[in-house]
Amino acid sequence: MDILKQLFERHFHSPVERVQALQGELGGSGRKIFRLANQQSSAIGVLYDGHEENAAFLEFSRHFHRHGLPVPEIYAEDLSQGAYLEEDLGDTTLFEFLSENRAGAKVAPQAVEAYRKVVEVLPRFQVEAGRDLNYKVCYPRGSFDRQSIAWDLNYFKYYFLRLAGVPFSEAALEQDFGRLTKFLLGAARDYFLYRDFQSRNVMLRDGRPFFLDYQGGRKGALQYDIASLLYDAKADLPPPLRQQLLDHYLDQLGTFGKFERAAFMEHYYAYVYVRIMQAMGAYGFRGFYERKPHFLQSVPYALNNLRWLLAHVELPILLPALMAAFKSMVDSEKLHGSAYATAAPEKAPSPVGHAEKLTVQISSFSFRQGLPQDESGHGGGFVFDARSLPNPGREERFKAFTGKDAAVIDYLEREDSVRQFLASARSLVDASVSNYQSRGFTNLMVSFGCTGGQHRSVYLAEQLAKHLRDRNGVEVVVRHLGLEKLGK
Repeated sequence: MDILKQLFERHFHSPVERVQALQGELGGSGRKIFRLANQQSSAIGVLYDGHEENAAFLEFSRHFHRHGLPVPEIYAEDLSQGAYLEEDLGDTTLFEFLSENRAGAKVAPQAVEAYRKVVEVLPRFQVEAGRDLNYKVCYPRGSFDRQSIAWDLNYFKYYFLRLAGVPFSEAALEQDFGRLTKFLLGAARDYFLYRDFQSRNVMLRDGRPFFLDYQGGRKGALQYDIASLLYDAKADLPPPLRQQLLDHYLDQLGTFGKFERAAFMEHYYAYVYVRIMQAMGAYGFRGFYERKPHFLQSVPYALNNLRWLLAHVELPILLPALMAAFKSMVDSEKLHGSAYATAAPEKAPSPVGHAEKLTVQISSFSFRQGLPQDESGHGGGFVFDARSLPNPGREERFKAFTGKDAAVIDYLEREDSVRQFLASARSLVDASVSNYQSRGFTNLMVSFGCTGGQHRSVYLAEQLAKHLRDRNGVEVVVRHLGLEKLGK
C-alpha cells in the first residue's frame, strides 16, 4: 500500500487522505484494487504481482488512449513492485446500471442506450486500434490460436463437466473439440480480441462508457467479443435485445471497410458456444475447485443461454457429443437449483468391501537428480513431466521461494496451461484411485518432476494432495525430494 501512496503523492503533489478497498473475495483475478483520494483528487491504485499482465495492461492502455478510446489514463507505475495508478472512473458498471434499470425481461430505454453506446465503440478497439497494436506484449498468447482454444475447451471439460458430474465420452468429446477448433480457426482472425468484453468490465460515467480489463487481449476473430457481451450470463439479456444489439454492432462494423455479414454469421454462434464454455470453466474452477460458491450463481443463467441456443441455432458442423453434454446440463435440476449455487462438491463415496486404506505417495522431484524410487514394491503409478509449464524459477523474484509459497502459487494459478495440466493429471489419478480401491490395492505412486524440483513440481504435488485428502479411504503421503536435497 505504501507504494500506491507514493505514486499518488508523486503524481498529484499532495498526500493521500483516504483509502478504500474496492475488490474483495468476490473478485477472481487476484488483483488488490483501492481508491486513493484527498480533497482535490482521486485515483484507482492496483497491486498485482503478475508482471506480464501488468505490462500488457499498461501498454494497451497507452495505445488505446492515443487512439482516443475511452480507457483509464495511466497516472503512474512501478512494475518492479506490481503497482500502478490510474484514472478513477467511478462506481457504476454497465452490469449495475442494467440491474437498476430493468424489470425482468423488460429493459428500460436508458439501459438499452447504454448497451448501444458500448457496441458502437467495440469495432474501434478491434479494427482501428488493432491495426498498429504491439501484439508482442500479449500474455499468455499473442493470438487466439489452436492452443488458446484447447485451453478453453479443456478448462470447460475438466473444471465444469467433470466436477459437476455431467456424463460424457472422453474420446467422442475430443473428436468434437477437434472439429470445433478447426471450424473456429476458419474465421478471419486479424483483429484485436479484447477477451473479457463483458458488462462488469465497462464503467459508466456521465452516461459515457469506459473500458477496463483488456490485459488478456490478443489477436483473434471479431465474433468472440460481441458474443462475450451479449451472452454475459448474469446480465441475462433478452433474446430480442441481443439480436437488436448484434445488428447495431454489425452496422458499426460496416463503417470500417468492406465487410460481409454472411461470413461473420457463419462462425458467430460457434464463438458464442466457445465463450460460454470458457465462462463455465471459470465458474467451475472458482466454484467447485476453489470452493467459492458465489461463482456458481451464474451457472443457471449460462444454462438458460445454452437452452436458447439448442432450440434456435444449428451450427454448420456436427458436434454430437458436445451437444449431448449441453443437453444433459440444461436438463439437470441439480445445476439449475438455487441450493446448488451455494453447495460444495460432495466427497467421493467410501469404497465398498475394502476396509484397508489406499496410500497415495505423492512426490516432487528434479529430473536432474533422477526419478523417485518406489519403496512400496507395488511398481505402479504416474510420472508427470512439468517442464513444459511456465517456470517461475527463471525470474529472480521467485528464486528463494518454493511451490508452497503464495507468490509462486499465485503465479502458476494464473496460467491456463498449468490449470489444464493439473486438471488432466487429477482426472487420470482419480480414475486410478477409484479402480485401485475397488480392487483392494493398497499403494499408488504419483510423481511430478520439473527442472529444479523447487517450484512447478512442488506446487502440483501439493495441489493433488489437497484434492485427494477429500476422498474417503485414501491416505496421502507427500515428499518433496528436490526440497529435501536443498534443505528446505
